[in-house]
Formats: sequence, C-alpha cells, structure tokens
Amino acid sequence: MELNEIKHIGVLGAGLMGHGIAQIFASAGYDVNLYDADPATLQAAKGRIADNFKVFIELALARPEDRDRCLEQIRLCPSIEALGSGPQFVIEAIVEDLEIKSKAYAELERCATPDAIFASNTSAISITALGAALKIKHRFLGTHFWNPPHVLPCVEVIKGADTDPAVFETVYTLMAKVGKAPVRVLKDVPGFLGNRLQHAMWREAISLCEKNIASAEDIDKVVKYGFGARMPFIGPLETADLAGLGLTRDIHRYLFPFLESSRQPSPALEDLVAAGATGVRAGRGFYEWPPEKVRQVIQQRDAVLLRIIHQIVSPAADRDGNESAGKR
Repeated sequence: MELNEIKHIGVLGAGLMGHGIAQIFASAGYDVNLYDADPATLQAAKGRIADNFKVFIELALARPEDRDRCLEQIRLCPSIEALGSGPQFVIEAIVEDLEIKSKAYAELERCATPDAIFASNTSAISITALGAALKIKHRFLGTHFWNPPHVLPCVEVIKGADTDPAVFETVYTLMAKVGKAPVRVLKDVPGFLGNRLQHAMWREAISLCEKNIASAEDIDKVVKYGFGARMPFIGPLETADLAGLGLTRDIHRYLFPFLESSRQPSPALEDLVAAGATGVRAGRGFYEWPPEKVRQVIQQRDAVLLRIIHQIVSPAADRDGNESAGKR
C-alpha cells in the first residue's frame, strides 16, 4: 500500500498509549477509529485527549479549535469489527501479552480490508512472534511510540522477519508525515533500540542504589543535571565522537569490568515489588508518590518536554535533511 492510499487510521486500545496515538493522527487530519474492550476506558478517551491539549494550548503550540477539530476526527467504535471497517492502517496498543495480542490480530484480520497494514505498539515483544498469528504476515510490523506519545517525537518502526520492505518504508514515511521522528529498526531484537539503551542504564542505576553508593535522588540528579541534560540535542555516539574514540575506548577498557552485568533483575528491585512498592500506582517505589506529586510531576514533565522538543525538532530536521541531501 502506498502512503497516499492511507486515509483512515484504526487504533486498538484507548488506554495509556492508545488515546495519545489516536490524538496524533486525528491532529494530522486523519479519520481515526478508536476501540477498547473496556467501555469505560473507551468513553474516557476523548476527555483524556482534551486534557492532553491543555499544556499545548498554554504554551501556544495549539489552539482550542485544534483540539476541537482533533476530537471531531475520532470515532469511538463499539466493537473490533467496527474498528476494522474502513482503516487502511491499524495500530494495536493493548496489554503486553503475546497471546492476547495474537487473538486480537486474528479478529482484526477477519474484519479489516484485505490490504490493511497492521502494527503493534509493543515495547519489547518480538514483532516476528506477534505476526505469526496473521495469515498475511508481510503487512505487519512494529511502531513503538514513547510515553507520552502525543508529546515525544520518536517512533521506532520495527521490521519483523516477514515484513515487506515496501510496507516498512510506507509506515516510516507516514510517521514522518504526522510530525514524528521515526527511526528504522532493521532487525527484530528484544527491546528494539530505546528499551535496550534505557534498561541498560536502569540496571546500573538500580545497582548503584542497591549498593548504597548514592541515594536514588542523587543518582537521578546525575542524569537530569549531568549527561542527560545534553541528550535532547546530542546522542551517545555523537558524544563519543566529540570526546574522541581513543579516549572512549580507553575508558571502556578500564570501566567495563566494574559495571553491573547481572542477567537477572536486582534483588533490591525484587524486594520492592514483593513488598508492594511497585511505583506510582502503589504510591511508593524508590520514592514516595502521593497523588498530588504524581500530578505535578506529569504536568511539569510534559511542559518541559514540549518546550525542549519545540526548540530542537525543527533545527534537527533541517540539519538531518541537509546532511541527507549532501549524501545523495
């Protein structure tokens, strides 16, 4: 399917990620079918999208009429059959369970148009394994959005073993068209790109905390106010080049033997989970999380991210476009 043939989008799942994904495409002018097996989650979706717009409007990145137009583009569907009727591209954003996702794809394939492209927003499950449930496997791939999807630009477009290269490129281009910053994941590896990088750092951070080398607060400060502060503009491999690869190699030779290399979750993490301290939903984890703190952190996070993204995305796109033009 060509990019210009995609006029109508389907989103399966209206929860944490799905409602934001629907917002992205509706804001870009696409008709969107949205379905969730839980009626309460589905009915709450448009209210959540309206709430998402508040920070955009406060920062003058959107207008009230943009919010209203977005909501008008979204149709809440009463069934998976209604979801599948019409869209040329359907994104699944439901629970991270291989069996549940596979059953949903089988249902979608029965009611969707024969050439519709299917994608999963899974953050880690094998795209090839997920696509095994489909009779037509070449039209399936991964599109991993980052939370919150309506704020963060990156989308990992993941090629499964059976994905048609033309489908892969069509979806990559579609993501760019709706204002995202897509990346190509050319091999279906566990965790794709972002979660491999992110969890490698989390493993080391939890280990440092567990060994009482520093507090959780100070470990987070090193990331937020140290090397993390430059990450919106410059990535790890660019930083390595700037520092010098000889120096980078020498540091690795010295440092790697001392880094956490466990193949199992940290005992400290296991203890927190066993004690019910599972994070925000439980009210405590590495930190205490009263409801007001959660609300403030999310609002501040989204406002700061939007300010940063607004400053860097256009210059980065111009730079990457010029570099690409120079390579042609």
